[in-house]
Amino acid sequence: VGANAVPIVALISLLLGVILAFQSAIPMRQFGAELFVANLLGLSLIRELGPLITAILLAGRTGAAFAAEIGTMKVNEEINALVTFGFDPMRFLVLPRLLAGILMAPLLTLFAEAVSLFGGAMVMKGFGIPLATFWAQVAGQVDLIDLFTGLSKAAMFGLIVAAVGCLRGLNTGNGASAVGAATTRAVVQTLVLLVVADGLFAVVSYHMGW
Repeated sequence: VGANAVPIVALISLLLGVILAFQSAIPMRQFGAELFVANLLGLSLIRELGPLITAILLAGRTGAAFAAEIGTMKVNEEINALVTFGFDPMRFLVLPRLLAGILMAPLLTLFAEAVSLFGGAMVMKGFGIPLATFWAQVAGQVDLIDLFTGLSKAAMFGLIVAAVGCLRGLNTGNGASAVGAATTRAVVQTLVLLVVADGLFAVVSYHMGW
């Protein structure tokens, strides 16, 4: 969930920051407002895109791995062996994965946001905006509530990714093809739940005045 996910998160986040900054700066340059691209990037990445993109990457990478690992264990009757020896599968297989998802998703989100903002800053430097000015604009736009909202959302997304992956793995049927089907269902259901949860979080944040 954590260290092994850093390379793909770094790559996608860097490209996301570069693309957003470049595509936003071109039309805003017509009005001499390219400076405010930094405000746009800071708010959108920290509140919305950072947690969501990180969660989507975790869904395709980590959630699928959880479903495949636990599904293979069930097909090979390793889970039944754990029960026979007196071990609780929920405690030894599911709980560590849930904790990993909850704890590591916010950290990966922070990393993704930093990398994305760095990529955006590099693009804006090419448009004549100094790095110090870029970071000052971001700091003036984003406050602790925005950061807290994004990290809370990331923790919830991490829980969803891990929970759905483990659930699909435990519900795997018999045979090798069942593992592939469980993995596919895990990824699809996770993506749907992430979008639904993101929408609900946006509604709650709006009514709470965040």
